[in-house]
Amino acid sequence: MNQSSRTVDMLHGSLWDKLIFFALPLALTGVMQQLLNAADVAVLGQFVGKNAMAAVGNNISIIGLLVNLFMGLSLGANVVIAMHLGAKRMQRAHEAVHTAFLLALFIGVAVAVAGELMVYPLMRMMEVPPDVWEMAETYLRIYLLGMPVVGIYNFESAIFRSRGDTRTPLISLVIASLLNILLNLLFVLRFGMGVDGVVWATVIANAVSALLLFRALCRAEGAIHLDLSAMRVNPVLLKRIVRIGLPAGIQGMVFSLSNLIIQSAINSLGADAMAASAAGFTIEINVFCIVGAFGQAATTFVGQNYGAGNLERCRQITWIAMGLNVLFMGALSVVILLFAGEMLAFFNPDPHVVELGKIRLLYVVGPEVICVVLEGLSGAMRGYGNSLIPAMLTLVGICGVRIAWVYTLFAEQPTYEMLMATYPVSWLVTAVFMCFAYRFHMQHLKPRQRF
Repeated sequence: MNQSSRTVDMLHGSLWDKLIFFALPLALTGVMQQLLNAADVAVLGQFVGKNAMAAVGNNISIIGLLVNLFMGLSLGANVVIAMHLGAKRMQRAHEAVHTAFLLALFIGVAVAVAGELMVYPLMRMMEVPPDVWEMAETYLRIYLLGMPVVGIYNFESAIFRSRGDTRTPLISLVIASLLNILLNLLFVLRFGMGVDGVVWATVIANAVSALLLFRALCRAEGAIHLDLSAMRVNPVLLKRIVRIGLPAGIQGMVFSLSNLIIQSAINSLGADAMAASAAGFTIEINVFCIVGAFGQAATTFVGQNYGAGNLERCRQITWIAMGLNVLFMGALSVVILLFAGEMLAFFNPDPHVVELGKIRLLYVVGPEVICVVLEGLSGAMRGYGNSLIPAMLTLVGICGVRIAWVYTLFAEQPTYEMLMATYPVSWLVTAVFMCFAYRFHMQHLKPRQRF
């Protein structure tokens, strides 16, 4: 398949089919990313034990926090490149591609170094149980070594998305995910390794996916072609990428930061609760992959059309993307809730772990439709170049509510059900704020800003 057949014309024609064509490969890419973690959890749960599974689960929120930083910053690159493509400023788009790549490399190395220094304080802050501590620390330290390639992959994917290509990143992740599964089984069953084996498999798979996209960018044509001899930073474009991407990264990190606090509370309930949450999260995150995919579709489509000066089409994109989001994520949610027990048992057959996992899925997957509003409206605002307002609202609505919940209601009634109830409540509060913010933003939006 040639490159042009993988891209989407976001500026002309119908929208609903193009949004689906763009978003579904993106959602599957998210699923493939989660499959890397799911393979770790499943192999450890089946062949090593629930303590090893709990060790991985303990790190999900920490890793999510770092990955969300990369994803947010890469959205800045996505928006900036998409705007210049929409405005037919190909040289500026080309410069933005190289600026984004160098930014990814720098941030990846910086996060890896800072993360290694923070491992011990994080383990203490989260009150990791002694019987899980060593494995949790081992997993996190090795995973952090691969942060540079995780950062590069996310930025490379954003570059492809900016011109409407979501299938190339998907193909690279399918290959990496299959490799990860094979290496997991090889390291654990053949070489008798445990947590260290599965995390090395993940690091290797992440590196392969980044290398595949690097090769594809070097071979790409047009504005997104990566030319090593042209590697330099454009300060103006760097500033704009960071201005849009950093608030988006903070927004994603706030989700993970609040989840760190929740994970600390889960840890206080014991290894069974930790293992159940690891399995539940691995399942439920696939629903959010759909929610996030249509949110990112709104960001990219709005970005290109705003760059082209078509404000009416931008408005249409927002509502059509949200409607499609409800349909697709609703269908997947029903399937998960119907077969929750069987899915959870795949990760660990312990009856108590399965029951706790079912409670989590009920409280999280059922009301996750609220996130359609959050991701749809915040995604659209990012497409217009406004990432600060969604980030601030997420900080107050998500993080604020969850912190207050853990230290008040959960402290008074420390049950698994009470802890899980914080998810839908925090989403609902933030969604209400986001609706008012989006309305205000659109009332004061200029037809087209200079960029």
